[in-house]
Amino acid sequence: MVEAFDHAAGSLARHVPGGATGFRGVLLHIHVAPAASYEMEELAEAECVAGRGIVGDRYHVGTGTYSPKPDTREVTLIEQEALDALSRNDPPLQRGPIALAPGDHRRNLTVRGVPLNHLVGRRFRVGEVILRGGRLNFPCKYLEELLGLPVYLPLYNRSGLNCGIERGGVIRPGDGIELLNDVPA
Repeated sequence: MVEAFDHAAGSLARHVPGGATGFRGVLLHIHVAPAASYEMEELAEAECVAGRGIVGDRYHVGTGTYSPKPDTREVTLIEQEALDALSRNDPPLQRGPIALAPGDHRRNLTVRGVPLNHLVGRRFRVGEVILRGGRLNFPCKYLEELLGLPVYLPLYNRSGLNCGIERGGVIRPGDGIELLNDVPA
């Protein structure tokens, strides 16, 4: 595993000013899977451990499925807005609308009002937890096989963000999400 700010995308982006600011998002859902291919379990709250992941998740214990490329994957996020667009067939990249239930997308946190593509190389707070945006997550053909749905193309470039956990703590659905306005080191 690679620290979020040590990943090529995160290390470059954290020294460049810009990106979305002033947003106020909210955490909608928390999901974990104890091992690769297991069904995602929804949690009412989760303990996030700095440098490790969410307690009970496969990446926390190191049994996740890893790409051979260096990565950070302590916690993964996806925007509810991307899922809503998929359910509207927007853009029309498949035969029709695809509705994914929470957890089907295989990301840990589902958020609303958070511009994840702008958080590469940025620090932000989810409740009391501080995350570091590492790299954008891209869909994989495995997800299509697992779901039996053509989600690869419509989720391309909006499949979420891989993050590191800088400061751990407990998170719950309803927690606010905000950018931290500190100067990167």
